[in-house]
Amino acid sequence: MNARILMAGLGLLAAVALLGGCAVGPDYKRPEVKTPEGFRFADSQATNSFADLPWWEVFKDPVLQGLIGTAITNNYNLQQAVARVEQARQQVTVANSAFLPQIGYGGGIGRGKNALYNSPASLNGATESSALLNLNAAWEIDLWGRIRRSSEAAKAQFLATDEARRGVMISLVSSVATAYFNLEALDQQLAVQRGATNAYAGSYRIFHDRLLNGVASKLETDRASAAFANAAAAIPQLEIQIATTEDQLNVLLGRPPQPIFRNSLTNQTQIAPEIPAGLPSDLLRRRPDVLSAEQSLIAANANIGVSKANFFPQIGLTTFLGRVSPELSAFSGGSANMWNVGGTMAGPIFQGGALRAQYRAAKAQAVQATDAYQQTVLTAFQEVSDALVTRQQLQSEFVYNGQAVAALAESVDLATQRYLNGKSSYYEVLQAQQELYPSQQAQIQSQVGQLLAVVQLYQALGGGWQTATQNASLTPAK
Repeated sequence: MNARILMAGLGLLAAVALLGGCAVGPDYKRPEVKTPEGFRFADSQATNSFADLPWWEVFKDPVLQGLIGTAITNNYNLQQAVARVEQARQQVTVANSAFLPQIGYGGGIGRGKNALYNSPASLNGATESSALLNLNAAWEIDLWGRIRRSSEAAKAQFLATDEARRGVMISLVSSVATAYFNLEALDQQLAVQRGATNAYAGSYRIFHDRLLNGVASKLETDRASAAFANAAAAIPQLEIQIATTEDQLNVLLGRPPQPIFRNSLTNQTQIAPEIPAGLPSDLLRRRPDVLSAEQSLIAANANIGVSKANFFPQIGLTTFLGRVSPELSAFSGGSANMWNVGGTMAGPIFQGGALRAQYRAAKAQAVQATDAYQQTVLTAFQEVSDALVTRQQLQSEFVYNGQAVAALAESVDLATQRYLNGKSSYYEVLQAQQELYPSQQAQIQSQVGQLLAVVQLYQALGGGWQTATQNASLTPAK
């Protein structure tokens, strides 16, 4: 009867604790963020966003799409990020396990002289046998919310890790697209440089023949030879850049260095001029670094409650059921049974200031996480604004470069004809050529710059780089 009364009392105590217990520490509240009404340099402000498009609708080059798919499958940095997500997911299970009773078992057998040292029987020096078998359980009553706050922190860390994984995904795909477009630009630059080298070589042959015939001067011929050599010297440097960019792209693809098949830059379709950037407030719900920073802040806020709960006693229920006997034969009878049910309480009295320091450290960590969140938001707005203005201005730059290239190409032809007709010196031809080829290179840079600005804008907006199917494929096998 007494045992039943004790069990009922302990059960009532647990129920009251569960119903009346509250989690100490501050509840999370999102910090105030100064959100602009619209993005600077945006063509239009709309509720829909350019980032809502999947990447295969943004970049329609089938070769680039294949490279992105390979990178998503094979990239080692992404695989590490996926493994970190799985690790954080299991930590959530570890934190939640404290809500449940912890059940264990134990046992042992032995034989020795004076083994029962706490019994008067040990004074006669007899050799005794002993046996123990038990099943025990303990359950901490989360009266102060320590376990709940720990679980809250673990869940937030898991979500922060998952958002970080999505950030790695965005960075990976944007890096693949950037390297691919740079390769196309380098191919185009190499073609221009080889064209310039051939043109300088043709001029040198003309001047050399005219020198042999006594028409041209040695000075003109030497200048033509130097122009040819300088143009030819730039080709190896471009080939080095092509090879190293291919190696960089292969690393992103998770494979050894090898040639990369690609299309021509001239065949790339520019994105439509009107790109809705979306509302700035949407950025806070889309960018993985912003979401990850907020989840880290939630975890830091919950850890304040964990450290504060450590000031209070931990209250729990324990039970013990088993069999114990000094003789192995007694296990077959009822005299070896034993059991115990009770409550426990343990709390700190003096810890040398450790608990107070831990609490203050948790609050400082929350302040740090708040500042990091605010800084991440500001950086996000900056990156979107930078990408918008870059793309906008490069459109104008590309148009002007095209006009300059067309005019300079015509001037080279006219200067060459004037020189052959004896109406001008070689310096007029050289000056026209030296202005044309750098302008062609600048036109290529502004063309690829527009593509890279689209990549930067899509990344800055936290674009949807993957589908639900790809998400499922990233989940580690059980």
